[in-house]
Amino acid sequence: MDDLNDEIFLGRQPILDVRQRLFAYELLFRNGRLDYAEIEDNVQATATVIVNTFNGLGVDAALGDRRGFINVDEAFLFSDTLELLPPQAVVLEVLETVPASPEVIERCRQLQAAGYTLALDDVTQVRPDYQALVELVDIIKVDVSPLNRDELASLAARLVPLGKQLLAEKVESQEDVDFCSELGFTLFQGYFFARPSIIAGKRVDYARLTLVRLLGMAISEAETADLENELKHEPALVVKLLRMINSAGSGNTARITSLRHAITMLGRRQLQRWLQLLIFASGGSAGQGNPLLMMAAARGHMMELLAAQVDPADHALADHAFMVGVISLMPAVFGVLIDEIIVPLNLPDPVEDALCGREGRLGKLLDLSESSEGEELAGIGAIMAELGIGADALNQAQTRAIAWAARVDDENGAA
Repeated sequence: MDDLNDEIFLGRQPILDVRQRLFAYELLFRNGRLDYAEIEDNVQATATVIVNTFNGLGVDAALGDRRGFINVDEAFLFSDTLELLPPQAVVLEVLETVPASPEVIERCRQLQAAGYTLALDDVTQVRPDYQALVELVDIIKVDVSPLNRDELASLAARLVPLGKQLLAEKVESQEDVDFCSELGFTLFQGYFFARPSIIAGKRVDYARLTLVRLLGMAISEAETADLENELKHEPALVVKLLRMINSAGSGNTARITSLRHAITMLGRRQLQRWLQLLIFASGGSAGQGNPLLMMAAARGHMMELLAAQVDPADHALADHAFMVGVISLMPAVFGVLIDEIIVPLNLPDPVEDALCGREGRLGKLLDLSESSEGEELAGIGAIMAELGIGADALNQAQTRAIAWAARVDDENGAA
């Protein structure tokens, strides 16, 4: 059998508070060959993922100041490996398959006494035999998808008096968010947040269009003088650029003598990334904790890291992969189709082909990155095999990308 690391995958899904700020991530652990038989020892598989992922970077580096919700089945609940996780950095999410036996209740009490926060997963009703566990945990996750409005209201009426934090999962619309908020839910999770839908009919405003046009010029290696002339039409951007170059920690000690000097000092690659992140920060809910900004940054960096695995000598592939990852989320930011986004960008052909038709290696990398972000894993094994990417490399790339995105988000909020 292959090394166990080759059988494990890590996904994540954001959990938001009532103001739609990032509260935590649910870490989605995978076990077994995705298209073949499952691993027999789920405890060992999950423990190996935890050790390999978090010992490599550390929980703080992977999640920043957010917590990670980790699924725990009955066997893993009693595993000593569980206590390798720092209590302040994780929430132990007890799966709905775990019985509320006296032994389970006692183990949960021990974990709470050790400082762990407990959540109960996929609650759709409160059975009498489950009452003790419902009353014990700190967070109750309610699966809203199978419940109608009356059933959800009735369930919330039973749960709210318990004084627990209520989390609505599998949220699909703003109407779900609003209704659950009225019922007393304070946390939310679902494809409505993790996979923002394209809303037709919006127009890109002028300031954002200027950013897109500048990004296209930077990508296409426009002359510095042309970039300078374009920037001169946007004084606010000039101020932001100078502040960033002169900010504490940038390492710059030279005195900036002109706008052209500032562009040269920053460099084309960093200019592209700065513009990409400005575009996302202007897309609504900007600033620290913006899930869409963090998703874009993480996806871009993850694709960049994976591209380096595919062909370490092809630096252009890695740069293009970062572009594809970030730009792939622009439709959700702007509310228009991808075809309308890329027109002013004058993108390299491989980048445009990946975004519009999922073609080439970049298209495969985009498919792989999107699939690993959520729960839709059909065919992911075939994509990995085609690209020559192992599961351990995928795990490491995603974990490093999460850490990098958290730092970007913190810096964006500070700015």
